[in-house]
Amino acid sequence: MAETFPASVAALYRHPVKGFTPEPLHRAPLSAGQAFPGDRLRAVEIGPSGFDPAAPAHISKMRFAVLARIPEIARVRTRWDEARNVLTLSAPAAPDLAIQLGDPDHDRRLEAWLTAFLGEEATAPLRVLDGGGHRFMDDPAGAVSLLNLASVRDLSDRIGVPVDPLRFRANVWVEGWPAWIENDWVGRRMVLGDARLTVVKPIVRCVATHVNPASGTRDIDVLSALHDLYGHRWCGLYLSVETSGVLAVGDRAELNE
Repeated sequence: MAETFPASVAALYRHPVKGFTPEPLHRAPLSAGQAFPGDRLRAVEIGPSGFDPAAPAHISKMRFAVLARIPEIARVRTRWDEARNVLTLSAPAAPDLAIQLGDPDHDRRLEAWLTAFLGEEATAPLRVLDGGGHRFMDDPAGAVSLLNLASVRDLSDRIGVPVDPLRFRANVWVEGWPAWIENDWVGRRMVLGDARLTVVKPIVRCVATHVNPASGTRDIDVLSALHDLYGHRWCGLYLSVETSGVLAVGDRAELNE
C-alpha cells in the first residue's frame, strides 16, 4: 500500500544553460519519455570536451563550465527569454550582455564575455554547445530531478548552518514528505500534478553543492556532512516521465503505488 502524506509541489526550476542560473517556473508540461522542459538545453565546454553534435552522448560534467569546476560561475546571472530565444547575462564588474542563442556570432560574443569574466579560471577555450535535443544532464538517467525540502531542512538543522535548496539544482521541490523517506522509493511510481513518473534512483551529490549560489564561494562541505550524518551522499531523486501531464506549483505530489 502506498504511503499517504499531504505533499505538494513547492517550486519548479529549469536550467537552460548547464551550470548557470536556475529559473523559477509556475507550471511545466511534462512529456512521457522526455526531460524537464527547457532544462540543460545548452552547455559551455572547456574544450575540447569530446562532445559530438552529430552523435550526442553523455559526457562528464567536469568538461563543462559548471559549479563543481568553477564556483565563480554562480556570480553570473542568466535569463532565457524562450519566446525570442535570447539569453541575457550579467555579472559583477562586467557589462550586461544579450545574445541570440544559436547565432554563431552571438555565441562567440558569449564565449568572449565569459572568458573575460572568468579570467584564469577559463583554462581552455570556451565554446557554447547546443544539444540539438540532447540534454546535458549530470546523469543520463536524470530526466527530471526532485528535491524533498524536509531532507534539506534536516541537513541544515543537523549541521547548524542554513542550506539553500538551490545548491541542489533540482527541477521539482516538494513540501510535505518526512525527511529522507524518498531514499527508499526506487522503482516506485509517483503522481506530480497530472503526470505519472517512476523513481529511477537517488541523486549522488558532488562538490557543486559546496558552492554558495549567491556568492560563488565554497562555504559548506555538503558531501562530508551527508556521509558523516547519513552514511551516503544522496539528496534528491531522478525520475522518468511515464505519462504526460501538466505540473504546477501547488499541485499534489504523492506515491501512486
